[in-house]
Amino acid sequence: MLKKVNVAILGATGAVGKELLQLLAERQFPLKNLRLLASSRSAGSQIAFKGQSITVEAVSENSFQDIDIVLASAGGSTSKEWVHQAVAAGAVVIDNSSAFRMDDNVPLVVPEINPEAAAQHHGIIANPNCTTILLGVAIYPLYRVQRIKRIIVATYQSASGAGARAMTEAMVQAQDILNGKQPQAEVLPYPIAFNLFPHNSPLNEQGYCEEEMKMVNETRKIFGDPDIAVTATCVRVPVLRAHSEAVNLEFEQPFNVQQARELIATAPGVKLVEDWQSNYFPMPIDATGKDPVLVGRIRQDLSCDRSLELWLCGDQIRKGAALNAIQIAELLLQKNLLTVSNSAVSA
Repeated sequence: MLKKVNVAILGATGAVGKELLQLLAERQFPLKNLRLLASSRSAGSQIAFKGQSITVEAVSENSFQDIDIVLASAGGSTSKEWVHQAVAAGAVVIDNSSAFRMDDNVPLVVPEINPEAAAQHHGIIANPNCTTILLGVAIYPLYRVQRIKRIIVATYQSASGAGARAMTEAMVQAQDILNGKQPQAEVLPYPIAFNLFPHNSPLNEQGYCEEEMKMVNETRKIFGDPDIAVTATCVRVPVLRAHSEAVNLEFEQPFNVQQARELIATAPGVKLVEDWQSNYFPMPIDATGKDPVLVGRIRQDLSCDRSLELWLCGDQIRKGAALNAIQIAELLLQKNLLTVSNSAVSA
């Protein structure tokens, strides 16, 4: 039996924060005490948890006293402001933002892929980007058998990737369009209802957006393979929740399609969804609210005998964020890894 610990959720009122609460209850996480933290705007609000009502507190320098694990889901600027204070107070922080992902002193962990990396933490463990998590869980069963040389991926990212307000905006826009009104965009730069557009994160000099470069750099770090060639095209699509990805994998040698299906069908965190006669494969509507990454339409790339094609869908808020963080926390308890090294983490 795992020992009970004190947990704080930083960003408790956001979409990921709410999912964290749901998963803590669903998975019967061994909680001693639970502290809910947010900005001063949300302080004083009440959130129901396991039959109780917990008051949300404004995060402060005293928020992390006696806390063992902090689940941070409040964005990069908030993490940079508070994470080091949490570590100084003795907590281990599992951070869902991009603030520390590429820090050489911070492990970037997907428990199905590199659980051993969690043991190298100095108080902070980074949760990867949602699209990277979903991709990694789906393809790692194949990578373990034969190294992947190159990944070509196109993502189809739902409104949930931009938060709860974006999901609401998508629904309002859809209703406006159906009523003959002009849709208004405030959260996202363009209307998302009945529309799609390349991901709106900042572009670099090569024309790749920040979201695409996260997939490139984070995949290499998680797999411990800096030589994997990765290229990504990320697109926002009019889906409320759950991301999809079209993936092309190039191996050193040809990879048997049936073996690939069998490996994915038995891998942790993945569910094979293929009905070729009915042309039924993973869909966001089926992945919503589910833990596994749904993978299917695995086939030979006709243009290259060393390449396979596959399609995946996964819940961006769940496995793409909250569930992965909870699994890391469970790993820390199972392996007795809450002790913080004295090594410093760069700011």
